[in-house]
Amino acid sequence: MDNNPIGELMQNTMENVKGILKVDTVVGDPIYTPDGITLVPISKISVGFGGGGVEFNSEKPGKRPYGGGSGTGVRIDPIGFLIIKDGVIRMINVTPPASNTVDRIIDLVPQVLDRVDAFIDKNKKDK
Repeated sequence: MDNNPIGELMQNTMENVKGILKVDTVVGDPIYTPDGITLVPISKISVGFGGGGVEFNSEKPGKRPYGGGSGTGVRIDPIGFLIIKDGVIRMINVTPPASNTVDRIIDLVPQVLDRVDAFIDKNKKDK
């Protein structure tokens, strides 16, 4: 049991997953348009993995045959684009609208922050 191959299987699986899951996968390379707009694709990544194995009985002392395996599933979903123009950043969603209150609040945060910034700028100009 001290030298169990399942650890090596899981280590190999995690190294391969780490190669897939990079920051560039979540926040894509910017796309520059001729009219000065920058689009940055944003994605959501879901990962699931598992593994298992068994040691079989053997007639040879100190030698136990081992059978095992591991598997991984990765799902990448585009969720939207950051649009940057003239110093203003907006998020355009490509996913369906939020289905519960917490998700809706999270979706509205960028818009609320933009409005607060505009309100503060307007008050500074008025003074």
